Parts: sequence; structure tokens; C-alpha cells
Amino acid sequence: MSTEPKGPAETAYPPHRHSLPLHHGKKVTKGVRADGESGRRGIHPIKFLRICFRSSCTLSKWVNVLWPFVIASFALRYARPHQDLWIFILSYIAMVPAANLLGFSGQEFARKLPHVVGVLLETTFGSLVEIILFMVLIKKGETAVPIIKAAILGSILANLLLCLGLCFFAGGLRRDEQVFHDAISEVGGNLMLVAGMGLIVPAVFSTALTTDVQDVTNKTLKISRASSIILLVAYLVYVFFQMRSHHSLYDEVLRSDEAKDTDRDRDMWKAKLTLTESILAVAISLTCVAFMAVFMVDRIEYLVEHRNIKDAFVGLILIPLVEKAAEHITAVDEAWDNQMNFALAHILGSSIQTALLNTPLVVMVGWGLGVGMDLNFEIFDAVVLILAIIVVGNFLRDNKSNYLEGVLCVLVYVIIAISAFYYPNPVKPGGEASGAEGEASGAAHRRF
Repeated sequence: MSTEPKGPAETAYPPHRHSLPLHHGKKVTKGVRADGESGRRGIHPIKFLRICFRSSCTLSKWVNVLWPFVIASFALRYARPHQDLWIFILSYIAMVPAANLLGFSGQEFARKLPHVVGVLLETTFGSLVEIILFMVLIKKGETAVPIIKAAILGSILANLLLCLGLCFFAGGLRRDEQVFHDAISEVGGNLMLVAGMGLIVPAVFSTALTTDVQDVTNKTLKISRASSIILLVAYLVYVFFQMRSHHSLYDEVLRSDEAKDTDRDRDMWKAKLTLTESILAVAISLTCVAFMAVFMVDRIEYLVEHRNIKDAFVGLILIPLVEKAAEHITAVDEAWDNQMNFALAHILGSSIQTALLNTPLVVMVGWGLGVGMDLNFEIFDAVVLILAIIVVGNFLRDNKSNYLEGVLCVLVYVIIAISAFYYPNPVKPGGEASGAEGEASGAAHRRF
């Protein structure tokens, strides 16, 4: 009997033998990393649909059963445009599979690139959902500014508390504790603290002055725009730090994390999208996300004015939950597979992009459109953000995690969600709160 090692055809995964990372020992696409090699070229419709439906993990696969809501949302929006509540509900649910496809296609595309570039690009694709929502909201004018402000901080809180908590919990269910590299946790945590300070300084300035209100408002707007430019510079320095000066360190950390992946062998044998199919999937998902964002945002005013849903709850909780769904699924799956450095890179990287890239972008776009989009956040939002950054920083300090820390993070997020549900709406120029709050709650409302 021959004692030669088994060839590719005799592996433990025969259903995937035509999806080798290296097709017959040769790369099909020049410059593509072996982990992302599909062994095919061009577009194959049946395989494309099958791979997209299978997605990156079991949870992500089950999210794809929500795709009929995308069709229903389109149909109801154009057939019954006055059904505001149902259009919002359907669009909100439909955003989840659309964002999930964007996350998966971004992941497939990122696998074909070097590790550090791939993680950064994958995080950027995840942030596109947020950028689209912010751009659609800012086009609504001044009325949407309070929701955008709440959504900015809500996005960061959803990442730092909910997603990180779920990652700690998921990884802790299979292991006593998980260890991650301080190159990821310390740099990310320090950047978030600096970003948090940069975001709330204009609000502190506005609160400290009690002179002419209009003059303070104008100066706060100018400070917000200047701060946005500085935050953009900080983001560019962060990207240079990751991709150039300290690229080898990050690459080494992520490579060692890949080796710890409990599903690595099976993932290597899974069928993958070609480069062309990855780009096509990104285009399709971006189109769906854009339409769902427009449908959903157009109905937010109805929810606030007629259904008495608070601006703080819409911005801090509802919008971030749906826009970050795909990133959260990816990060939790990585933590489950013992890839905590990858999970932290996605969570902290996404939060940093929100604070240092997406927020300055929406301020700049508002500047160009003549909308007074500033960083004068509510006292509730600002205090919660700083406290969340401090809490998470303490959890990351020892470079270890367990399920208890995960549960605590999620519980803190739930407390914030309950508080946001009862937080009063911002005051209109006439002194009256939006929605059904009336003059009483408007007078009781204070800005930070």
C-alpha cells in the first residue's frame, strides 16, 4: 500500500475540490492573495448566487432569508407611498441583508489584497452604509441635524459596547479567556479617546459661554468645521501609521491571528467569488443600501412627529443597529473563531472611521450645502460617549477578555438604549420641542 501523502482530490472536503486557493497549483489572477483565490475568472451566475447566499458564516447566511423584504420595500414605496410606517419598517429590515451583502462582498474583495490593506478596505466598505445614511440625512436640511449628531455617537457606542460585548461573550463561550495584541487595542483605544475629545470640545465651548446665543452658535459652528479638518488629518496619519510606517507590525499580528482561526482549513476550501464577482456584489449591495436609506430616512420625520419616537432613540439606537449589522456579524464570527485581533481591528477601526472620517465628511458636506451641521452634541450623548470610551479602555488594558466583560458591555448599552427612549426631543427655534413633546418638555430640555 502506498504511503504517499494524499493529494488535493483526497482531502477531507471533496465538495469543494474545484475551489482550491491555487487552481492546479497556479494562481488564476495575478497579484491575488492565496486566501482569496477563487480558481475561476469572470462571472458565473449560479455560483455567484450560491456563494453570496452561503455568505461568510451561518448567522450571515440566515440573514439572507430577509431579501424578500427588499423587494417588498420597493413595491410598497412605489405602489403605496403614503404607508409611511410600513415603508419604514420594511426598509429598516431590508437594510440588514443589503448591508450584509456589502459586508460579505467587501470581505471577499479584501481577501484578495494584503492583510492590512484588506482589513482597512473591509472596514471602509462597512462604513459606506453609514456614509450613505449621513448624506441622505444631511440633504434633508437643518431638521435632520439632531438625528445625524445622535447617529454619529450612536454608531460609536454600538461598536464599542454592543459589538465588542458580543465579541467578548461569543469568544468567552468557547474559551476561558482570549488574548489580543496591544498594537491593536492600545492604538485603537488611544485614538478613540482623542477622537472623543475632539468631538465634544465644540459642545464644551458652547456650554461654557452664556453670552449672545447667536454669536456663540456661529463660533461653535466655525470651531466644529475647524475640528473636522483636524480630525481628517488625524485619520490620514492613522492610515499612514497602519499601512506604511508600522505595516509590518500589523501584518505580523494579523497573520498570527489567521493561524489561530479554528475554521481556517474549511474556509480555505470554500468556494470564493472572483474579483469581478466581488466588484459586482459590491455594486448591487451599494445600490440596495442607497435605496433603503432613502426610503427609511424619508419616514423618520413621520416617526418623530406622529409616532412620538424620540430623535435620540432614532439616532443613538435604531439607525446604528441597522447600519452596523454586517460589521457586527463579521466581528462576532471572528471572535467565535478565536481571531480577536481581527475582531478588534474591525470594531475599533470602524469606530475610528466614524469619528475621524465620516463625521468630518458630513460636517464638510453640510458646510457646502449651507446646512449648519456642527458638533454641539447633547449633554446626554457627550457624557455617555466619554464614559463608554473609558469603560472599554479599561476592559482592553490587560489585553485579555472573557464572557463576563462581554455581558457587562452589553448591559451598559441596554441602559443607554432605555435612557435614549425617554430622552426629550431637541428644541425648535420657537422654543417648542419636535414631535408631541410640546412646550413643557421643550422648556425642560437643555443643550450641552
